[in-house]
Amino acid sequence: MKKFIETLKNIWKIEDLKNRLITTILFVLIYRFGSFVVLPGVDASALAALKDQTSGGIMALLDMFSGGAFQNASIFALGIMPYISASIVIQLLTIAIPKFQKLSREGESGRTKMNQYTRYLTVFILLLQGPSYLANLRVQVAYAGSSLPSSFWFIASSTIILMAGSMFVMWLGERITDKGIGNGISFIIMVGIISRLPGALIQEFASRLAESGGGGLVMFLVEIVILILVIMFAILLVQGTRKIPVQYAKRIVGNKQYGGVRQYIPLKVNAAGVMPIIFAQAIMFIPIALAGYSNSEATHSFWSHFTRFESFWYNIVFSALIIIFTYFYTAITVNPTQMAEDMKRNNGFIPGIKPGKKTAEYLDTIMSRITLPGSFFLAFIAILPAFASLLGIGQQFAQFFGGTSLLILVGVILDTLQQIESHLLMRHYDGLLKSGRIKGRTGASAY
Repeated sequence: MKKFIETLKNIWKIEDLKNRLITTILFVLIYRFGSFVVLPGVDASALAALKDQTSGGIMALLDMFSGGAFQNASIFALGIMPYISASIVIQLLTIAIPKFQKLSREGESGRTKMNQYTRYLTVFILLLQGPSYLANLRVQVAYAGSSLPSSFWFIASSTIILMAGSMFVMWLGERITDKGIGNGISFIIMVGIISRLPGALIQEFASRLAESGGGGLVMFLVEIVILILVIMFAILLVQGTRKIPVQYAKRIVGNKQYGGVRQYIPLKVNAAGVMPIIFAQAIMFIPIALAGYSNSEATHSFWSHFTRFESFWYNIVFSALIIIFTYFYTAITVNPTQMAEDMKRNNGFIPGIKPGKKTAEYLDTIMSRITLPGSFFLAFIAILPAFASLLGIGQQFAQFFGGTSLLILVGVILDTLQQIESHLLMRHYDGLLKSGRIKGRTGASAY
């Protein structure tokens, strides 16, 4: 406790870090305030059916990602997921289309152009999702004996407001990245998830307490213990690395020469972090939008399998997408050729492996081997809420037993703490941990 208080004092002493934290908190408060601003023309007292709809299944997860804005019929109801969906498409196009490949290699100007394309695509997705959300809202409001205006101008204006709200959330995320702490987009998703945790915890406690025989409280304590164990496993998965020893001789700044020193290349078992989970979840939200445009009973029956997170087919498809996106994102973030070139330039080598092309091939093989179990573990953690729900845990609380919610929480928190610690260590203050630095979702390889 004393060290924690001392760390807070050190953070307050660093002007840049203090300003970044204050800026992040301010933007988060703006986001949370906007989550409760209801769309014009919508009766807030008639949203009980919408809240019931988002109390379980994948709709509950969608509402969690928006921080409750979805069930509040808020101006931020569509949240950040359309932007993430657009980012997925653009990154896939980077692999498939030469023009996008060229842009990705053009440095800052290329990234600016690709970000522009991502925003255009986000607007297009919002044009589809906005009317779909309003169609679902109309049905849910009707259950409460109320109604929405049916005019074209209401639909058009509400769609524009939803689009503007989603784009504003995206802008807040980018500002947090530039002016605050952590990755802004991931941070906003994390805030939405955390906002749902207290309610889910209280609801589960109340339901267990109401059980007869006195066993409910014991079961609740067992659930908490299991949740802690799952969190620890998720932390190990996010941080896990396999270290490859590298013999090298390198001239250090100054006049000293160090030869035959054993160093390590930290290749992460889960180099992609939580991004495969976010990408896969964004894809799994598509059936909700498609179902809103169809009145066919057969179509609704088909898509219903993908709107319940405890469904067999939902979990099969979700797991497959996570494994695919883990390899895809690892291929983007880890470049064996660049690593081999950097090693060669610094007089480094892997014993028994020729520098250059052979080293790149060796690193690529090792990365593929350790990514496979990492992707399976990631998929397993992602579908744990389905098992928790089948074992009788409330659906809202079950979302935190692994799944997208837990992995995003762990990944983003570790990444944010790593950035704070970097600021502290640069100013020669003690880090957040006494026994070593926090390993975030990203990390530079050491040669």
